[in-house]
Amino acid sequence: MPRSRLAPMVLLLLVLAACASPATAPGPALTPVPSGASDRVTPAAMSTVYPAHCEPRDHDELPDPVCTPGAINPEVTQASIGRTICMAGWTATIRPPTSYTNRIKQQAVTAYGAYAGTALDSYELDHLISLELGGAPAAVANLWPEQGLHNAKDPVENAAKQAVCAGRLSLADAQHAIATNWITLGHQLGVAGIPTS
Repeated sequence: MPRSRLAPMVLLLLVLAACASPATAPGPALTPVPSGASDRVTPAAMSTVYPAHCEPRDHDELPDPVCTPGAINPEVTQASIGRTICMAGWTATIRPPTSYTNRIKQQAVTAYGAYAGTALDSYELDHLISLELGGAPAAVANLWPEQGLHNAKDPVENAAKQAVCAGRLSLADAQHAIATNWITLGHQLGVAGIPTS
């Protein structure tokens, strides 16, 4: 092919490639971790996940994205949602035991020092990327102490799962959105009663 025709063709291919993969807003890097015993983080490893000080954001409604970036369960993919998150009762089969979560909850509340002075039982150890959206069950990177035991995030998780299972939202987009800012996702899904961001 003559050189004079090669440059325009390369430019055309670059333009087509850019159109085929639209840019997305940067967000936290989601770490795939296997479910079950292999993703349990020992207390000795906590310092690598929870720095000495974590800062809650937006009136304690959102976790520090450095301390709690979120982590996903590699068993849950777009292809597997029919036999995992969209199957009734599936999340109960992977939920970590309270003997594990209570230990992590104490360490997480300590790391989020801004919560000092509040009773431990006034927090829920929440999965940032919920189990019903394919969040890692026991990865410390996906667990944070959320104020309130029955909180506004729960209906957002349910609405996002319904949207994923109905095919209105991809699993990856739902995971990215809830890890980035669950309040914004709730507004986008039309969930009532959630805080303003």
